[in-house]
Formats: sequence, structure tokens, C-alpha cells
Amino acid sequence: MADPKEDAFLDDPEMLEEDFDLDAAMEEEPDAPAQSGRAAMEAIVAERDEMRDRLMRSLAEAENVRKRAARDRIEAEQYGGSKLARDMLPVYDNLRRALDAAGEANDGVIEGIKLTLKEILNVFNKHGITLVAPEVGDRFDPQLHQAMFEAPLPGTKAGDIIQVAAEGFLLHDRLLRPAQVGVSSTPA
Repeated sequence: MADPKEDAFLDDPEMLEEDFDLDAAMEEEPDAPAQSGRAAMEAIVAERDEMRDRLMRSLAEAENVRKRAARDRIEAEQYGGSKLARDMLPVYDNLRRALDAAGEANDGVIEGIKLTLKEILNVFNKHGITLVAPEVGDRFDPQLHQAMFEAPLPGTKAGDIIQVAAEGFLLHDRLLRPAQVGVSSTPA
């Protein structure tokens, strides 16, 4: 049997014409959770994309730091002894001067100086130090030579080396000390 209260609800026109719209309610309710779910999903995707971007940047930065550290390590190995090498250059210069001052005498001291000079050059070569020894008549190269003076000299072209005052040295590919030279200033 039917409940008299339900019949009263269905029979009362005021109750049926209430402001409640069932069709609208059915349309709104499924979309409301979908809208909030869609917004939440978009927020999660945006956060994921941001985290992925931050991760990729962090990985790239870590790779750059690794490469920089490897490059710094190699550079320290190659050029770390440059101060010691610079300090040894006057020893080479003094040996060269002693040999030049001794002339052509062929005694034991001269032979000892020659051997010592040869040994110091071997040690230099072993550690990547190479001699820059320009010859008279070579072209002046500002990357390797330092002009100590300029003088006009007949029979030469401007920029020709006319005298070598001191030899230079390279440490691997870096100039340790430029060769000190005199340069011709004879106009062409």
C-alpha cells in the first residue's frame, strides 16, 4: 500500500513546483567533480612538467660541473708546474751563457756544462716545456717573440729578426717566456 505521506507530496502542487530543477541538478553534479578533477589533473601535469624541467636542468648542470672538473684537472696536471718551470729558466740561461763564454775550449768543465744543459732540456721536454729558438732572419711573431729593440739594418726587411737576446719557452701550448729578439725596422 502507498504511504499517505508520499501521496500528499505528489498531490501537493506547491511541492512539485519547487525551485528544484532535477535535470539541471543532474547536469551540474557530474560536471562539478569532473571540473575539479580536470583542474586537479592539470595542476598535477603542470607540477610534473615543472619537476621534469628542474630535473633536466639539474642533470645538465651536474654534467657541466663534471666536464669543468675534468678540464680543470687536466689543466692543473699540464700547467700546475709553470711556476717551477719559470724559476728554472734562469738556470738554463746561466748554463747557456757559461757555455757561450767558455768559447771553444774542450776541457772537462765545458763538457760538464754541455751535458748539464742537455739534461735540463731533456727534463724540460719530459714535462712539456719546449724551446722557442728563433734564428736571425726569421720573421718576428708577436705570439712567440718579444721585441727588445728595433734597428734599421741594411739587407733586411722590416719585421725580420736581426738578433736573439734570449730563447723562449712554451709549456705545452702556452707561452712560458717569449724569445727576446731584436727586430729590423728597415722600411720596404
